[in-house]
Amino acid sequence: MKSWLGVVALCLLSVSARAGPLTNGKIAFTSDRDGNDEIYVMNDNGSGQTNLSNNGASDYNPAWSPDGTRIAFTSSRDGNNEIYVMNANGSGQTNLSNNGASDHNPAWSPDGTRIAFVSQRDGNGEIYVMNANGTGQTRLTTAVAADGEPAWSPDGTRIAFQSFRDGNNEIYVMNANGTGQTRLTNNVAVYDVEPAWSPDGSRIAFASNRDGIGQIYVMNANGTGQTRLSNNAVFDTDPTWSADGSQIAFWSDRDGNNEIYVMNANGT
Repeated sequence: MKSWLGVVALCLLSVSARAGPLTNGKIAFTSDRDGNDEIYVMNDNGSGQTNLSNNGASDYNPAWSPDGTRIAFTSSRDGNNEIYVMNANGSGQTNLSNNGASDHNPAWSPDGTRIAFVSQRDGNGEIYVMNANGTGQTRLTTAVAADGEPAWSPDGTRIAFQSFRDGNNEIYVMNANGTGQTRLTNNVAVYDVEPAWSPDGSRIAFASNRDGIGQIYVMNANGTGQTRLSNNAVFDTDPTWSADGSQIAFWSDRDGNNEIYVMNANGT
């Protein structure tokens, strides 16, 4: 069975965060099948779909801890979006960020000690990092436009993210301490979003509408070799790698509503 790096979230603005390799063979995802966004988990063949969060507010952006024992997620249950964590069975749901502004899109560091996330406490969406218990919240980016979708490299030394600082969304990468922020994509009047590192750190999958509609692409970790993987008439987005790098999960509305799909890492 495949084990998945992170999650797939069923909302275009509710994008998944990625974590290190798992061995529990589970996929966490967001679904509104019960009337509001909730965190679900299922086996990697689609069976055993179970609601974990069970809350009247919106719960989304699930992200597995590297050891597969916890899930970080975003919840609006306290009146604004906050970063929460729960055990893999849904127990022990705890607010980590405790901030008056919106905090969302958690992403675990590969060693499980830190969580990167997006916060709007300074007016724009910026990338922050905190310890896994919620302490030590530190701002990493200071752009005047929105930064989002943090994704740790497998070795924990870099964070890929999307930024609107150049007038349209592009994929950037920076060191884990916020230094060395470098643009990887360069496409005028399109969006490149939702970066996801391959398990070996050599490639980054992402979503782009450069060909007219959102599709899944992949590039080398330095931004070269940008290649389209999906080829569909409607949205394909939110890529997530399997732990062995052989497959990519994503969501697509090709059947009239958002569903989770999988493809080989070469797009077949």
